[in-house]
Amino acid sequence: MRILLIEDDEKTADYIRRGFGEAGHVCDVVTTGADGLFQSTQSDYDVIVADRMLPGLDGLSMVKAIRAAGKKTPIIFLTSVSGVDDRVEGLEAGGDDYLVKPFAFSELAARVAALARRPALQQEQTVLKVHDLELDLIRRRVVRAGREIDLQPREFSLLEALMRAEGRVLTRTMLLELVWDFHFDPQTSVVETHISRLRSKIDKPFDVPLLHTVRSTGYSIHAPR
Repeated sequence: MRILLIEDDEKTADYIRRGFGEAGHVCDVVTTGADGLFQSTQSDYDVIVADRMLPGLDGLSMVKAIRAAGKKTPIIFLTSVSGVDDRVEGLEAGGDDYLVKPFAFSELAARVAALARRPALQQEQTVLKVHDLELDLIRRRVVRAGREIDLQPREFSLLEALMRAEGRVLTRTMLLELVWDFHFDPQTSVVETHISRLRSKIDKPFDVPLLHTVRSTGYSIHAPR
């Protein structure tokens, strides 16, 4: 395991570094918030251990900046600031755990190991792609082969559901639940009507069809095979 320790007290830093070293881990040490921010965003670590009271850039501001930079590395605060409000503030800043000084190294090691075992958070996908078709969830924009396509809100939601399930068949019932939030069959042709409209916009003006009807089953969107 590779650990980044951000601690300005030399004795505490040496104690922790030696403890992790004896356990077979690599522990890099920096002593300021600015160095901690730089090191954590330039290198990959399994866990970051950070003091809250740091010279220059304080621990809270540093962690907020680390999160703003897109780093999801687990962070545990190690600090003498022990109030309930202080702990809440640390967690809200982006910390994953909070251990108050004085501490037992065995507890710190156990908490670090627990954080390292957490599954990594996957970054939310904001652009869906199938062949030359792109759907931008943030900008609410659909483009195929460089040509922008104007979709109504329900058509956009229908396309999003199909593209998220690329290559798999979604039944009429599944689409009613995903797009219209119907948990019953309204006995209308709403799905078929919207599929037809969607196909006329994303397929008919182009040479290669992407949206396919699977007879007696449902609909699927996939790249040419």
